[in-house]
Amino acid sequence: MPHLSVVVPAYNEEQRLPRTLARLHEYYEAQSYTYDVIVVSDGSKDQTNQIVSDFVKEHPKFRLIDYSPNRGKGYAVRTGILAAQGDLILFCDADLATPQEETEKLLPHMKDGAKVAIGSRPLRESQLDKHQPLYREMFGRMANKLIQLLAVSGIKDTQCGFKMFTREVAHDIFKRCKLNEFGFDFECLMVARDLGYRIDEVPIRWLDQEGSKVVLMRDGPRALRDLVKIRMAGKKGRLKIGAE
Repeated sequence: MPHLSVVVPAYNEEQRLPRTLARLHEYYEAQSYTYDVIVVSDGSKDQTNQIVSDFVKEHPKFRLIDYSPNRGKGYAVRTGILAAQGDLILFCDADLATPQEETEKLLPHMKDGAKVAIGSRPLRESQLDKHQPLYREMFGRMANKLIQLLAVSGIKDTQCGFKMFTREVAHDIFKRCKLNEFGFDFECLMVARDLGYRIDEVPIRWLDQEGSKVVLMRDGPRALRDLVKIRMAGKKGRLKIGAE
């Protein structure tokens, strides 16, 4: 069993993956703890699967899970996490907007007793080396306010794609999660709160990357719909095991 399993959801990421896979290998090979990396190809139609398959042949700590058709980032993350066997499980975005060395900022929180540690961009100590375009940043702030109001009060950044869980807690949370799209971030934190798990927000370094898969005019209304849906489901509905 590795100490850390890293889950990377990927949809049509042929441009980023060669650099991303090389960086993940370089970074984690230099650490003292054991690891593995699971890339989940979410119905990719480009060369994503081939690139990962070729990399896996030379790097046995990496593996590919692929399926078709495309189901959404939430489905991909859930699939990877439920397949992961590390003592700790981290999911991160394929663009590495949060540099991989930020892993070391989350680990002390887990050692201290947190069951979930999440990277958070709005914290005063966080370092945003490259900001999103202003319209995306403003939309993100408004969305976070709404999510705090309806879902997880007190958590300033639910959407950062850099979250760590203990294996037992990750499996307990994600076997209950139902959202397949971008709302899965706040859903998994709502479920964690419902189950009484300690969640630590951690300041991180972050750099905006071009090529985001989030389309505001499409995904914003969907996320709002999903937020209302899981809010209305209540604690009993959210804790029901199995996707709808």
